[in-house]
Amino acid sequence: MAKNYKTPGVYIEELNAFPGTVVEVATAVPAFIGYTEKASDNGKSLLNRPVRINTMQEFHERFGMAFSPKFKLTRTTDKLTDSSPPHHMNIGQNQNLTIEFETDNHDLIFYNSLRLFYLNGGSACYIVSVGLFDANDGVKIDGSELVSGLEPLRKEQEPTMIIIPEAVKLGEKCYDLYKQALKHCSDMQSRFAIVDVFDGDWSEFKGGDNPKVQVFREKIGSEFLDYAAAYYPWLHTNIVSDREVTFMNFGKTAGEALNKLKELMPDEEKTALDIIETYPKEDSEIQTKFNEQKSEDEKAEFEKLDEKSKKKHLEKYTKKLQNNLHLGLWETSPTYKNILSKLREVLNLLPPSAALAGVYTKVDQNRGVWKSPANISLNGVIKPSTTISHEDQELLNVDAIGGKSINAIRTFPGLGTLVWGGRTLDGNSLDWRYINVRRTMIMLEQSIKLALRAYVFEPNDANTWVTVKSMITNFLTDKWKQGALAGASPEDAFEVQIGLGTTMTSVDILEGRMLITIKLAIVGPAEFIVVTFKQQMQKS
Repeated sequence: MAKNYKTPGVYIEELNAFPGTVVEVATAVPAFIGYTEKASDNGKSLLNRPVRINTMQEFHERFGMAFSPKFKLTRTTDKLTDSSPPHHMNIGQNQNLTIEFETDNHDLIFYNSLRLFYLNGGSACYIVSVGLFDANDGVKIDGSELVSGLEPLRKEQEPTMIIIPEAVKLGEKCYDLYKQALKHCSDMQSRFAIVDVFDGDWSEFKGGDNPKVQVFREKIGSEFLDYAAAYYPWLHTNIVSDREVTFMNFGKTAGEALNKLKELMPDEEKTALDIIETYPKEDSEIQTKFNEQKSEDEKAEFEKLDEKSKKKHLEKYTKKLQNNLHLGLWETSPTYKNILSKLREVLNLLPPSAALAGVYTKVDQNRGVWKSPANISLNGVIKPSTTISHEDQELLNVDAIGGKSINAIRTFPGLGTLVWGGRTLDGNSLDWRYINVRRTMIMLEQSIKLALRAYVFEPNDANTWVTVKSMITNFLTDKWKQGALAGASPEDAFEVQIGLGTTMTSVDILEGRMLITIKLAIVGPAEFIVVTFKQQMQKS
């Protein structure tokens, strides 16, 4: 509308020449829900509050370090067989060792799962700490607490994935939690869940007859399946290094741990036993040794420190002694080395969901969300916990009864461990069969939705319709050029409809409704490539 000019002069009016723009929303920002060592920032509690981080260093500052579980080791003369428990190892002299966790509160894999995420391409993510664990006793994982981590995420717009690594530690109750996660994703319409198969760790795979797979398909439900993907089996990783597992994993104190270790050591490993005997096991002995290695001047300086500083110095010295003992036993005792290697194997067995969150992030950043997150190698992974053949995967990928596809993780000679599946749980749906199709649609929907907020309460007339249509068309044309939409031309790739007599009636306009219809041809993956060979007659 022209201004009311009353004073003679020259006036300038600036008119917008271009329509508004649609900005692509983030597609790879997972939210991890689980238990942490601490949850505070400058004294402010972060429990049940989504916190955005970019690196593991930021995680350490706010949420602490990993939980170090304690193990119970028992000698047994039982012979090792293919059906022996996964925590069963041979230590020679016709003696085997059963390795068990000391308490039931050991199932804390959140920290190591997050490390696996970053190792596979992860970047920005959200952390929701639902509880704190004790350094010695851990914490009992509670399904209701993990579910409570979903609620604060409703107020966050940025997260696009939901990962709950410790859910599998609930046993088959994890599927009740997964149902809630799928419902949350469907309600928000802006995020996708990656779930794991409970007990998909060590049991031999038997195709579609695998009871763990059948239980998963029966208990995951039948709703909102297009908002999630599942992967099988679990992974043997190298996340936990040699230095992170020591004799201190045998007990709460050095004395207790070394006494347990002595009972397992054979008499011929005399050097290692002598090293154990000379180690100061009581706090008073460590204090004495600590004082003995100081000069008189150093003792005088030490006495001037406050109690907190003295305690820090003593803890640092104790860690040094423990590390020296660990290295000495590692070099002199094959039994010690074998036991710790097995403990590392136990701790390094992780469900794959966090690794896949990293893969999704890497693929989105390098290729785009429309590229299927499959045929990608996994970092930090030694091998899957069980071998899946071509025939086995047929019954995972296609489920004729319930249509619930489970993506395989397989090892190929010369290629390593690859993600070999790209389907959602709704594997029989022609609309939402593929992960990249569902996630691309989420990206397009949310990007256009946010851009259209600027036009709420604008006149519902032809001028606004033209502007809106132009804005959406420009955005989709750009996505077509990038490869997100299929078609030889933009007209073949998408269609935007808006207007009276096209998408709206006069009644719609009277009631304040602006209706827009968008048709999209989203690129699907080439899941099955068939090459046909045929002989022909000689022509010359």
